[in-house]
Amino acid sequence: MKVGSSVLACCCLVVQVLGLALFLRGFFPVPVRSQSKKSSISETPAEPCADKTSNWTQLPHPLFKRVVILLIDALRQDFVYGVKGKEHMPYITQLIEKGSTLSFIAKATAPTVTMPRIKALMTGSIPGFIDIVVNLNSPELLEDNLIWQAKQAGKKIVFYGDDTWIKLFPKHFVESDGTTSFFVSDFTEVDDNVTRHLDDVLKRNDWDMLILHYLGLDHIGHLTGPHSHLIGPKLYEMDLVLKKIHSALISKDEDPSFPSLIVVCGDHGMSEAGSHGGSSDEEVQTPLVLISSAFLNKAGTFNEPEMIQQTDLAPTLALGLGLPISMSSLGMLLPAAVEHKTIREQLRFFHLNGYQLCKLLKENLKAYEKDDGVEQFKKAEKLHANWMKLYLEGNTSEVLTNLGRKLIKQYLEALQKLSASLSKQVAEYDIYSMTVGAIITLEMFFLLILCIPNALSNKAEFDLPVASPVFSLFFYMTCLVLAAVHVIVCTSAENMCFFCSMSWMMAMGIMVLISAILCILLSVLGKMILKHKPSNEKQSSSTSTWSELDLLLLVGTLGHVLSMGASSFIEEEHQTWYFLVNTLCLALSQEMCRKYFLVRKRNPMNTTDVDHEVQGDVYINEIYDAHKKELKEERLSILECFIKENEKWIALTSPGVILICFRLLRPLNQTGVQWIHRSDFGHWLTSSEHKAELSFLVGICLVMIFILIQGKCSLVSKVALLFGLLGVYCYRASVGHVLFPWQQNNITKGITEARFVYIFVLGILITGIKDLLKSHIMHTDSKTKTVGLWEVYSGLILLAALLFRPHNLVVLVFCLLIQIILSMFIWRILKYDAAQITIMHYWFGQAFFFFQGNSNTISTVDISAGFVGLESYVEIPAILLTAFVTYSGPLLWSMHLLCYLSGEINKTSTAVAHGCYCYAIIRSLPVTVYIILVTGLRYHLFIWSVFSPKLLYEVIHLVISTGVCLTFTVVDKNQVTKK
Repeated sequence: MKVGSSVLACCCLVVQVLGLALFLRGFFPVPVRSQSKKSSISETPAEPCADKTSNWTQLPHPLFKRVVILLIDALRQDFVYGVKGKEHMPYITQLIEKGSTLSFIAKATAPTVTMPRIKALMTGSIPGFIDIVVNLNSPELLEDNLIWQAKQAGKKIVFYGDDTWIKLFPKHFVESDGTTSFFVSDFTEVDDNVTRHLDDVLKRNDWDMLILHYLGLDHIGHLTGPHSHLIGPKLYEMDLVLKKIHSALISKDEDPSFPSLIVVCGDHGMSEAGSHGGSSDEEVQTPLVLISSAFLNKAGTFNEPEMIQQTDLAPTLALGLGLPISMSSLGMLLPAAVEHKTIREQLRFFHLNGYQLCKLLKENLKAYEKDDGVEQFKKAEKLHANWMKLYLEGNTSEVLTNLGRKLIKQYLEALQKLSASLSKQVAEYDIYSMTVGAIITLEMFFLLILCIPNALSNKAEFDLPVASPVFSLFFYMTCLVLAAVHVIVCTSAENMCFFCSMSWMMAMGIMVLISAILCILLSVLGKMILKHKPSNEKQSSSTSTWSELDLLLLVGTLGHVLSMGASSFIEEEHQTWYFLVNTLCLALSQEMCRKYFLVRKRNPMNTTDVDHEVQGDVYINEIYDAHKKELKEERLSILECFIKENEKWIALTSPGVILICFRLLRPLNQTGVQWIHRSDFGHWLTSSEHKAELSFLVGICLVMIFILIQGKCSLVSKVALLFGLLGVYCYRASVGHVLFPWQQNNITKGITEARFVYIFVLGILITGIKDLLKSHIMHTDSKTKTVGLWEVYSGLILLAALLFRPHNLVVLVFCLLIQIILSMFIWRILKYDAAQITIMHYWFGQAFFFFQGNSNTISTVDISAGFVGLESYVEIPAILLTAFVTYSGPLLWSMHLLCYLSGEINKTSTAVAHGCYCYAIIRSLPVTVYIILVTGLRYHLFIWSVFSPKLLYEVIHLVISTGVCLTFTVVDKNQVTKK
């Protein structure tokens, strides 16, 4: 069956995406969960006692009468314990130094985003890395958790703050008021809506738990970073809130033995760029301060805060409130929180914690009895029983007290080992699912590679032997072997396997797919070997030569792919792409100099030598004149007369201009890891002191965008583009990013202005799609299709202008400027083919991905862009807008590639098909190699902090690239008319 190059490329990428989905499901382990749904008081173990029956068979009495959880989003540990804390949070600093608090540094695990961190705080479990995906729309938490246990015990819970809690725990609060967490430009009202309830709720006695989640600090971080002048006043505001709560609760603590507890903590920290999601110390280390009159005063003995796990808070609060510990909790009780109690009570608390951890380990590990933590807990439990026997006999000697203290240490050592063993279970991989997914991905990549000679031929089609598996004995034998392997693996696997849990029909369908692709690969390889003749070898080697640019593109692409095996190269990947595009510009400059200066005059006495020189790539004046004539016929719209007269010198200086643009973009956004802490020009522009400069820059950039892209648009699209860009400025002014000359201090959410721009974006896109349909259905001239494609591209540019951070409009302007320089003065003059131009587009797209300020960490994803123009969360638009703004660099360059190659269709009818196929290969290559690398490096120290986020970036990029290739296929008129 004959298949067009673009169709084959699309099909291969679609199947690869399916294989990668299976690989991801096996690579990202399922969090440790208890098989029991919820803990119950009836399941509480009795107190160990040898030869006697203890009178403690129920849960201990609560340690605290009331609990207030003051959760300050993105609260870094140095905001409390560091210089900023001493300067801007004097009240909590005074409490810490007075000794009436327990101070810790709670270490969170990646991903450091809000929803997984709330889960960790309330369940004590470690959420899966894939929870990043559902962070935007948090579903109800069905897992056993502290909030559910408190409600079951009849405790009344009041909540104010981030509405993520209301989504996770619906109908759990007797009173609640949620605030939206995604309008990051608002850091005042979002906190005032929480504080306004305090005076009323603190006067009342009709609640047992009060949870306050403040978002303002996190929003300031997203907008201006952790060193903004806005951080100090916000910290002082939070300090006043704590003072109000503490003063109110102390006045109501009538029984000193049954006091109230205040928990001050953060869900995650804040990176030096002001965001979060990664695993840097600034993002994972948060303060945890427990304030209560129950803790002994230790004035003048304050030491450095102890490092604990964030999951340790859940069992501590559960036992402090007299509740069962959540079934899936991996945390251990904080010893300092119960050291004011008697030894018997402390032993009871640690025994309950150890019993729960052993039960959880038993449900997740078959050979749990051999675990060191379990063995040590069993020994401690026996000693505990003997100790209780002596205690109940009335022994009150100091020896019994010392034995009790030693027993507490044994319990703590057992708890640490049990918690560590459970944490290791989180890193268990589903190797079988990973292997199947990797095989599918590899097969499709090899199919793309083997089909290159035919797919990039003049016909741009390939005779795919689809029917070969049906008539092949090898196909049926492979199916049987794979089915047998599947049965053996699934029946002997110790841990849960996703691929084994699938229905047999679906699993066998995947096996048949793998066998069919393998047969097709072997058939294609066999045909290639049969067609290969020694007589043609010499001829082909003499006619097909590699230019210096070809070698640069090949070595650069392969070098980048291999560099992904090192964590440092992934963290600083932007440096690789900056180096490659700069080197590419130097190579283009060399080619230009060769073209214009290595010119040989025609010698009428020796025409044979001249012909030989022409074949040897030596340029002559006639070639130059031909190129010049082509450029004249195109009627360039920008400075037409000047360009015609100075075409040669403009072309020669073009690579240098591009290099200057790159140098200007470098300091705009610091990215990576090593230098992220350094301030950049973007931070300087977005600071409140330089709003006038930013307003001027945004205005200039919007004017430049209109000038650079309006030339090829229709009149209707030009008008829509003009009003759309005006709306972009109005939106930025309404949210307070830039200034209106005639209006001051009237900040809104900009919903009306953003929707105004969306209307024009849709209008331009619809106009372009209409022209494309007209060119396909009515078979109009190629100009209609060219205009339609450019209008679609212009609509995406307008959308990017709306969603980009205001200072990043400079990146958009330089992107357009470089594209015009390359297409007008380099590619058409040097006559590069579709494959070379495709790879160059890919390189520039990757560089602009990092010029935007993106990196390979989750913390640089600008989720606020997904909520522009939305009053509330709408899942599909939010995901699409966030993905678009994140990958706008590669996406805009790929769309420009389509526009450029479509304009070349009159010269090469297969240009679009060749470009699509090359784009599919160059995107398939890094993903295929990378899944092999991460499989081999799955126990690397930085697997979750460096390699895993990069894997997510690569897979999502491939999904977007599949959509791009589908667009290429639809636009490729050669494929539409082909029978």
